[in-house]
Amino acid sequence: MEKNRSYSIGDVSRRSGLSVRTIRFYSDVGVVPASARSASGYRLYDVEAVARLDLVRTLRDLGLPLESIRALLNAQTSVPDVAAAHLKVLDHQIQTLRLRRAVLRAAAKTNTTPEEVALMHRLAKMSDVERQHLIDDFLDDTFGDTNANPELVAMLRAMRPELPDDPEPHQVEAWVELAELVQDPDFRASVRRMAEYQAAERDAGDRTGLHHDLSDYVRQRVAAALTAGIDPAGNAAAPILDDLVARYAETFQTPDTPTYRNALLGRLEITNDPRTERYVTLLHVINGWPTQPSLSPIFDWFTCALRSHANSS
Repeated sequence: MEKNRSYSIGDVSRRSGLSVRTIRFYSDVGVVPASARSASGYRLYDVEAVARLDLVRTLRDLGLPLESIRALLNAQTSVPDVAAAHLKVLDHQIQTLRLRRAVLRAAAKTNTTPEEVALMHRLAKMSDVERQHLIDDFLDDTFGDTNANPELVAMLRAMRPELPDDPEPHQVEAWVELAELVQDPDFRASVRRMAEYQAAERDAGDRTGLHHDLSDYVRQRVAAALTAGIDPAGNAAAPILDDLVARYAETFQTPDTPTYRNALLGRLEITNDPRTERYVTLLHVINGWPTQPSLSPIFDWFTCALRSHANSS
């Protein structure tokens, strides 16, 4: 290509592989204006303009918008700046596509309705801030104005749902289930009752905090009873129950009496909502944390034993 030669738009089209219509459009919007006009008024392009067209085609193939290309060619910005800005857009597009893929994979596994797919997609594309806002609204509604255990509330607020950029279908399914669960009025009312019960205990002087050691002891003791096939309503359960109640009474600094056992039964019936455990399990699935064995069978056994032996001490 001769340095000082001017080329017609048809020549440039053949050399660049761009259509005449596209070259004319680039010229009209000022991306690659014509270098001159022929005596007949036709557009002419010099070697530099043809080189600019080659660059424009490359940048367009990479997906850069014309506005960014025009600023780059006019030296209003640099290649690194344009590339960084476009990379940010591409990262967002890639994340969106990954979420769509995960939603479609989840939908392909079950008899999902169009409405359910739309809900899954809407919830999956929420930002981390939007997801946390949903959880905060749930916790504010259930624990917000109660004197519940601050350690428990802080722990719950710290357990944020963080859907990965490239989630697995089961993580999308878990997030959709969690989002529906925290908006369920009946579940909210149940958690609110737990918070109010706990607040009443604190108002009565309980400052024992979280009871991880007590929960671990109950889990181990009852798991052994379940493995041994001990009926919670049978006589063999009585000494196990006595031991468990003694641990509770010691922790809460109260004597083991029939009145206390009835109060403990009420406590377990209020707090042993399987949906609460499901809430925690879903958070573990979403965040890719190891899931823990279910405590529902443990506290079901304990509750049944207390109900059957409430008046013994």
